Amino acid sequence: MPWATHKVTNQVPELGDYNLYLTDRILQEAVRREGAGSHEPGLTQYGAWLGGREVMELGSQVNRSAPEAEIFDCHGVRVDRVHFHPGWHEFMRAAFEHGMHSSAWSGAGPGAHVGRAAVYLLHGQVEAGSLCPTTMTSAAIPVLRKESWFETVRPLLYSTRYDQSDGPLASKTAMMVGMGMTEKQGGSDLRSNTTRAAPIGAGGRGGDYRITGHKWFLSSPMSDAHLVLATHEEQFSCFYMPRWLPDGNRNAVRLQRLKDKMGNRSNSSAEVEFQDACGVLVGEAGRGIATLVEMASYTRLDCVLGSTALLRQAVVQALHHAQHRFAFGRPLIQQPLMRAVLADLALESEAATVLAMRLARAFDDSDSVLERAYRRVLTPASKFWVCKRTIEATAECMEVWGGNGYIENCPMPRLYREAPVNSIWEGSGNVMCLDVLRALRRKPELAEALRESLVGDSAGEPALEQAARKLVDLLQGPDEGLEPRARFVAQQLVLLVQANLLRRHSTKAVADSFIQTRFSGAGGRVYGVVPEKTATAAIFQRAWHE
Repeated sequence: MPWATHKVTNQVPELGDYNLYLTDRILQEAVRREGAGSHEPGLTQYGAWLGGREVMELGSQVNRSAPEAEIFDCHGVRVDRVHFHPGWHEFMRAAFEHGMHSSAWSGAGPGAHVGRAAVYLLHGQVEAGSLCPTTMTSAAIPVLRKESWFETVRPLLYSTRYDQSDGPLASKTAMMVGMGMTEKQGGSDLRSNTTRAAPIGAGGRGGDYRITGHKWFLSSPMSDAHLVLATHEEQFSCFYMPRWLPDGNRNAVRLQRLKDKMGNRSNSSAEVEFQDACGVLVGEAGRGIATLVEMASYTRLDCVLGSTALLRQAVVQALHHAQHRFAFGRPLIQQPLMRAVLADLALESEAATVLAMRLARAFDDSDSVLERAYRRVLTPASKFWVCKRTIEATAECMEVWGGNGYIENCPMPRLYREAPVNSIWEGSGNVMCLDVLRALRRKPELAEALRESLVGDSAGEPALEQAARKLVDLLQGPDEGLEPRARFVAQQLVLLVQANLLRRHSTKAVADSFIQTRFSGAGGRVYGVVPEKTATAAIFQRAWHE
């Protein structure tokens, strides 16, 4: 029925029924360049499914229906389980089918991490909450496969047949692994943890322990097992804690409540207590923090990927809106100031994508010193920078929509609320930047490899040469006074790598615009402060086409 008072005009058609992969030229180039070209048929198929209107709407629905904890069943029996929107399981099933939880390991070889990263970048644009369980499971595999008993769980970890049932592993087609590190009193300060473990019998690696304590954040509480940190004999160790015991009884992992989170609403995070829960020592006794930090290197990569996905979707939504919305007689995208803002956002998205995919390739190559430097130093730096920039960018993209962008039944609020989680999860910004300094100090061979790469790659571009020399001089100077500048170090490291990747792999117009706005003093503290002659048309051509 038409409105009695007016005709509805100049409203933007909802974005949907498009292929997320085939409309992303930058990602396609990166997939081929970084060695995952054989994954393209699957990426094309997944991009089409994810971009369907019904699937995109399902992503909205599962984030409007937060998981619910069921502590006791109707008979008063303690069950400690979580119930999800049915659509959550659809996204989890799709993620498993495309190997987001294990393909980097089950199909290890050239391009394995890159192919998985591309799937992650597509999935995270439509439903980001389901990334967490797949990340945790994937990151746990390289830790668990060092254990003598790994073969007992390997088939379930590598299975692509997602199983949502809550029961013993013997009855399941696949499994997931979560993680529990932080506690109320410490957060990122893991050495303040108080959860304690006591051996059952001789104990030792692969031995059984009783664990008592709590976790303030237990990721993915419905996982079939968790890797948790606990102290024993005045040392911290890592323990594998199954949800169900071999005798068919539930382990004593007691849900206290689910977190009422600002974003990431479809996913569950829980506060729990361990009441003499059973666990198995993983790795060497006393190496628990080191073991979980190894796991964290993979989860930090996924934080970069997750933020890059949100950034991409926010920019696509902004560009789509600006192409269809008219103001003052012409489309928004033809307005000079709006073009400057959108071009700056598109630069940010392309730089994040090429960096994220280059990092993924570093996880495929374990031999080169530079690849190890990228994994150990550039990954935490990238987590700091890309996740921070995504928070700002999603807000700017929301503003492109005007008032409509602030309304809950449009996609922008969910993208905006989702953005901060990756900056906080797996170590906040300061933790990442201090970790960058720690790695540079403790691994001089990695620092030297990065120095040579930055200086060599920046050659021929005065702005980059100057920035690289300044950063190298700072890092080669005294350690005293460096800690307060840790954010500057991480920022410049990432920007230099991004600029040189764009010089090598993008158009000259894109690379020059990025350098001018990030290094030549032409950019600002907000998006859209760009040089007068920014090549906006060339930037848009790469960023998005309908």
